[in-house]
Amino acid sequence: MGALIGAVALAVSGCAGAGALGGAEGARTITIAIVSNPQMEDAIELSPKFEAENPGIRLKFVSLSENEARAKITSSVATGGDEFDAVMISNYETPQWARNGWLTDLDPLMAATPGYDEDDFIPTVRKALSGPDGHMYSTPFYGESSFLMYRKDLFAQAGLTMPAKPTWPQIADLAAKLDDKDAGRAGICLRGKPGWGELMAPLDTVVNAFGGRWYDPQWNAQLNSPQYKQAVQFYVDLVSKHGEPGAATAGFSECGTRFSQGNAAMWYDATVASGTVESKTDSKVGGQVGYAPAPVGLDGRPSGWLYSWSLAIPRKTAEKGPGAVEDTWKFLSWMTSKPYQQMVGQELGWDSVPPGARQSTYTIPEYAAASKNYAPQTLAAISAADQSKPGSQPVPYSGIQFVGIPEFQDLGTRVSQQISAAIAGQQSVDEALEQGQRYAETVGETYKQGGAG
Repeated sequence: MGALIGAVALAVSGCAGAGALGGAEGARTITIAIVSNPQMEDAIELSPKFEAENPGIRLKFVSLSENEARAKITSSVATGGDEFDAVMISNYETPQWARNGWLTDLDPLMAATPGYDEDDFIPTVRKALSGPDGHMYSTPFYGESSFLMYRKDLFAQAGLTMPAKPTWPQIADLAAKLDDKDAGRAGICLRGKPGWGELMAPLDTVVNAFGGRWYDPQWNAQLNSPQYKQAVQFYVDLVSKHGEPGAATAGFSECGTRFSQGNAAMWYDATVASGTVESKTDSKVGGQVGYAPAPVGLDGRPSGWLYSWSLAIPRKTAEKGPGAVEDTWKFLSWMTSKPYQQMVGQELGWDSVPPGARQSTYTIPEYAAASKNYAPQTLAAISAADQSKPGSQPVPYSGIQFVGIPEFQDLGTRVSQQISAAIAGQQSVDEALEQGQRYAETVGETYKQGGAG
């Protein structure tokens, strides 16, 4: 989920080298584990400015691909490791880890930072990064929801109109009309690549729109329910008939390339994808793209997902001596501040500003002008997302495109592998969900017994 970008790499930024190897005598080295995507790489590029303003602090970045970052960061924080002073996590980990006592409460630090303005965070993002006590335990770097991107020029040529609030059946009908296999153009691009943050992210929003859910309030697995089956069958049929070739191996990056090169008429995915499709250097369709809300079911409930890459301070950091937490927070607050947003826009371009975290970002005139085609839709989608009510039926968990329990990383991936096999034509949807139901029942039993939930 999010922008699944970047090669698997362990890299220490050039600006951090001196500090990591000794640097200024007496300087404190702050080690930050981050995900290697363009916005984070921008932060590394700009970080010498922070070091210049804070000569007693040196920064060391450990930059990892998303899957490797999750594994390494989870392992470190869960076992009380001290190799990282700060870590990049999301709204999936934050509430769970706060409940476990693994993270530092950031509310006192925010309150003691003049001008930081934590009330400026988009309310749904702020809530998603809070613990059971309502305090924030990670601070957002950027946020995203999901929406539908479509080629306005192709719609005009075909005499078609995108509904203001499209339903999934309407999108399937449009995909069939716009599909042109002779021209190498898919009607729609949808993720089919296995992974709880790949295929399951968009698919879960379709399940929610169709009235499905992973579990009922008693933790009874619901993957064999009529609503869940109908949603998955719809998704598999749509991507199989009118989606991209090789859909079972296509994820965010593959769909981004296909759509931006003009080989798909529509693409449903993360709102941060707008930076890819509007790129002046890498996209052939920039300026021709329209943006619609995430397609809904018949009840019309908003169905966009909610995700935020955020920065947290493990509790172990406090044991590194006086000022360790405070010095770490100096950098985290710098990287997630209003002035940082201005600096990115002025130095790297306004389309590089991390979106979806602060409300004030959308009032910056230069950013509003650069992002006018998609920023209003992005802000609306993020603001409408409600993690506590992902669908029309009650659930015992939080999360829209995920189930907010530790086991979901494995469970979601296992189920996605079964459904991806159905997309590839290797088995039926019923067979895929029969196996998925068994996986989900095993996890559900633990919560019924009170051992994990």
